[in-house]
Amino acid sequence: MKVSAFIFDLDGVLTDTAEFHYLAWKDCAAALGIEIDREFNETLKGISRIDSLERILILGGRQNDFTPTEKEIIANKKNDAYVELIKKISPADLLPGVEDFLRSIADAGYKIAMASASKNAMAVSKLLGIDHYFHHIVDAATVAQSKPHPEVFLKAADAVGVAPENCIGIEDAAAGVDAILSAGMYAVGVGDKDILSKAHIVLESTAQLKLNNILEELNENICK
Repeated sequence: MKVSAFIFDLDGVLTDTAEFHYLAWKDCAAALGIEIDREFNETLKGISRIDSLERILILGGRQNDFTPTEKEIIANKKNDAYVELIKKISPADLLPGVEDFLRSIADAGYKIAMASASKNAMAVSKLLGIDHYFHHIVDAATVAQSKPHPEVFLKAADAVGVAPENCIGIEDAAAGVDAILSAGMYAVGVGDKDILSKAHIVLESTAQLKLNNILEELNENICK
């Protein structure tokens, strides 16, 4: 495998905005008479805003109570609350080792793209001070299918002119890993090994994102 590009998820890989999403969804759900907790919020990782709302409505037995237009309004209200919360994000909110890893792959000449389920990916990357590392950012606003569909990763690869089989995708969610694999890419998972068991490589944290280590393990896996 000739690696030419790295494609990153945003939430949980570059920064952790899960708490902001949780607080925004919790208030949104409460307004609908539905209670969610952090455990349920874990099931929303890596999927689109509308799909997240659908899961919340199913949880509360209200999946048939709203029209598609009404669901869009509810989802947009959630996003407005989330956007207010993320205004506080700064470079200090980058996960451990992330900028060093981005710098190392940029210095090595690899293409770098982002494939995020968030419609706020560009804004968040700017607040984090890392937008200059990315040759292209694909967010949920530009795709028709959400993860685990591979569309967002395929679009990212196409945007940087690299064949999917020459890309490494990095994710923290099972749906994201499925999307990477469906795109025909090499998958690196960051987080729980049980949840991310389908990934080719699973790292416990972003602090373990090291270019040489990933390439060495990739070559070992291919040679097996």
